[in-house]
Amino acid sequence: MSYKRTVISCFTGYIIQAVVNNFLPLLFITLQGAYGIPTEKITLLITVNFGVQLTVDLLSVFIIDRIGYRAGMILAHVFSAAGFVLLPFLPQMTDPFSGILISVIVYAIGGGLLEVLVSPVMESCPTDNKETAMSMLHSFYCWGQVGVVLLSTLFFAVFGTERWRVLSVIWAILPLANGISFMTAPIAPLIPEGEKGMTVRELFSNKAFLILSAMMICSGACELTVSQWASYFAERGLGISKSAGDLAGPMAFAVLMGSARAFYGKFGEKLDLDRFMRYSALLCIVSYLMISLAPLPAVSLAGCALCGLSVGIMWPGTFSRASAALRRGGTAMFSLLALFGDVGCAGGPTLAGMLGSGDMRTGILTAAVFPVIMFILCIHRSDNTDF
Repeated sequence: MSYKRTVISCFTGYIIQAVVNNFLPLLFITLQGAYGIPTEKITLLITVNFGVQLTVDLLSVFIIDRIGYRAGMILAHVFSAAGFVLLPFLPQMTDPFSGILISVIVYAIGGGLLEVLVSPVMESCPTDNKETAMSMLHSFYCWGQVGVVLLSTLFFAVFGTERWRVLSVIWAILPLANGISFMTAPIAPLIPEGEKGMTVRELFSNKAFLILSAMMICSGACELTVSQWASYFAERGLGISKSAGDLAGPMAFAVLMGSARAFYGKFGEKLDLDRFMRYSALLCIVSYLMISLAPLPAVSLAGCALCGLSVGIMWPGTFSRASAALRRGGTAMFSLLALFGDVGCAGGPTLAGMLGSGDMRTGILTAAVFPVIMFILCIHRSDNTDF
C-alpha cells in the first residue's frame, strides 16, 4: 500500500496549522486601527488561540483513540476552515473583539487537533528514517508560515489591508481541500497490533517523559514569542513599514526555521541530534539578546531571522527523541507533548506581551529565559543514560 498521499496530506496539514497561527498576527495593527482594540486585548487573542489548542491537546488524550485518527483529521480541517470563514463576518455582526475572539476559538480547535494528529499519522507511515522524516514534516509548518506572510503581503500590496476579509475566506479553501483528501487517504496504526500504548499515569511516572515535556514547553515559547510579535515589533518598535517589517521579520524567521528543519531532514542521518539541539539553544539565546538589546533596527531584525534558524530543530527534535525513547507512547504521548508545547506557545508570547506593552524589547528580553532553560535541559537529556 502506498502512503504517498497520506504523507503529502500531513505536509499540507502543517501548512494549514501555520495559517492558523500566523495569519491573524499580520493583522494586529490593522485590527487596532479598524476596531480600536488595545494591545492588551491583542495579547489575549494570542493567549486564547494557544489556550484553546492546549485544551484540545488535553482532551485528545481521551478522545482520539475512541473516534479514530481519520475522524479527528476531518474535524480538524472543518474547524480550521470554519474559523477563517467566520473571521470576516462575526466582527460585523456583534462586538468586534468578541467576533474576532469567537473566530479564533473555532479555528484554534482545528489547529489543536492538527497539532495532535499530524505527527503520529506521519510517524505511522513506513519511512526509512523517522527522525529525518519528522524534521522534514515540521519544515512544512515553516513553509506554510512563509507562504502566509509572503502571499498575504502581496495581497495587501495589491488590494490593500482593508480587503483582509476576502483573504481570510480564501485561506479557508486550503483546509477544506485537505480535509477531503484525508477522507480516503490510508492511515496506518501507530502501535503494532497486540501492543498497548502507555497510560497517562505511566507517562508521568517516567523521568524521560518529564524532561521531554519541559523541553516542549521551552520549544514552543522560544519559537512563538518571536514569530507572534515580529510583525508588531518591526512596525511599532522599529518604525519599519508593514510590508518591509513582515518580510524582514516573520518571513525571514520562517524561511530560516524551515531551512534548519529541511537541512536536518536531508542530512540528519550524518548529524548528532543532541549536539545539534544544544548549539541551537545557544544560538537562540544570542538571537533574543540581539532582538532586545541591539541599538540598530537592522541588527534586531537580523536577530529575528537568526531566531528562526535556532529554533528549527527544537520541536521536531524533541518529538523524535520522545518517539525513540518511549516507543509505546502512542496517542497519549503525542497529545501530552503537544499540550506542553502549546503551554510554551501561549506562555512565551503572553509573557512578552504583558511585560512589553510599553516596550516590546523588554518583553523579548524577559522571554530569553526559555532558551536558557532549553539549553540546560538539552545538556541534561544528552547526559542521561535513561534515554
